Amino acid sequence: MTIVLPALQGPKTPAFESVKPYSTPNRRPIEPVGRYFLAHATRTLRGHTWSEYEKLEAEKNVKQVDENSDDDLGDEEQSAELLAHDPREWKTADLYAVLGISHLRWKATEDQIRRAHRKQVLKHHPDKKSAAGGLDQDGFFKIIQKAFEVMLDPTKRLQYDSVDEAAVVRPPAPKTKYDFFEAWGPVFESEAHFSKKQPVPLLGTIDSTKEEVDAFYKFWGSFDSWKTFEFKDEDVPDDTANRDHKRYIERKNISNRKKLKQEDNKRIIEMIQRAQSEDPRIKMFKEAAKKEKERKKWEREAGSRQAAEEAARKKAEEEAARKKAEEEAAAQKANSKKAKEAAKAAKKKNKRAIRSAGKDKGYFGDEGSAEAIDADLELLVDKLDDTKLSDLVGKLGGDASAAKAAIEETVKELSAGGAINAGHLKYFS
Repeated sequence: MTIVLPALQGPKTPAFESVKPYSTPNRRPIEPVGRYFLAHATRTLRGHTWSEYEKLEAEKNVKQVDENSDDDLGDEEQSAELLAHDPREWKTADLYAVLGISHLRWKATEDQIRRAHRKQVLKHHPDKKSAAGGLDQDGFFKIIQKAFEVMLDPTKRLQYDSVDEAAVVRPPAPKTKYDFFEAWGPVFESEAHFSKKQPVPLLGTIDSTKEEVDAFYKFWGSFDSWKTFEFKDEDVPDDTANRDHKRYIERKNISNRKKLKQEDNKRIIEMIQRAQSEDPRIKMFKEAAKKEKERKKWEREAGSRQAAEEAARKKAEEEAARKKAEEEAAAQKANSKKAKEAAKAAKKKNKRAIRSAGKDKGYFGDEGSAEAIDADLELLVDKLDDTKLSDLVGKLGGDASAAKAAIEETVKELSAGGAINAGHLKYFS
């Protein structure tokens, strides 16, 4: 096809002067390039609408895929909400779910995408729906074609994968019980897909060495993501009449991409910091380092420690001896007090026995002198010491005559010693 450019309109610029003579003009045919221009040319030449063109392209793709290689791709059932999704808002739809490969997502190959698309075309083609008496789902069919277009374009697919929230594996909820490696392994695996540097080190196991763990967190500490956020750009109007508005939309998109990139970087940093703080291997390594440091310190301070232990032992022995002496003194004091109290109690008991001797012995057969006997015994009690009190009480255990004789003998001994004046006695004088 040859395209003839239209002649320039308007007056020539008189101020222009050629420095060198013009070369001989040659007429050359210009051929359009690019699949988008070709698609536009095809639609224009054949008089097809955009919807008709999409249907034809979908049918062409169906024919290119092997009839016997469908597997189970595209068998996922779309939700009623997805089927009713506004085709004008196709960017907000789950494009992998649209093609029925939401279980594969970014792992899906081009061949799998083509086979899944084939099934969706056969299932949701508007002509087939109309023939089956179903509802008009031309809108969803347009989304299928948009999803297929995005997935087959490497650049657009990367842009979509950058904002595919359904593919994100969330970290475990904080302050809950879980297996660290089972919970965090898939998280890092999903994020590793976005790393510019490959291969990405794995999380490992509880048996990973300190060098492996340090290398893992060092890599993620400088994680460089290829994520872009152009897919969330606001569409720039094709109308070139208002260039200021077009530039405003472009600046707005650039600012929004920068903001989303910063938020994603912050999310990655916080995720790594949390994982590192909860990693049981880090805690093990810190505990082992602490013990090793204590061991070296223990060995380094062995001499001073031995002297300190000897001083502590000596001090403990002195303290134990002092405590024992205090306890023995306290016990001796308590025993002495008890002995005194016992002697005092015995003395009281002996005095009571002597005071009541007259009554107990029937006043020695002379009850008429009961008052005089009690008065003499009271005087006698005050003159006897503890030993003589005890001796006299021992002699009062016999009959009345023996008891009376013992009292008279004691009175004589006291009188002879001048301890008592016989003239003061009324009965035992």
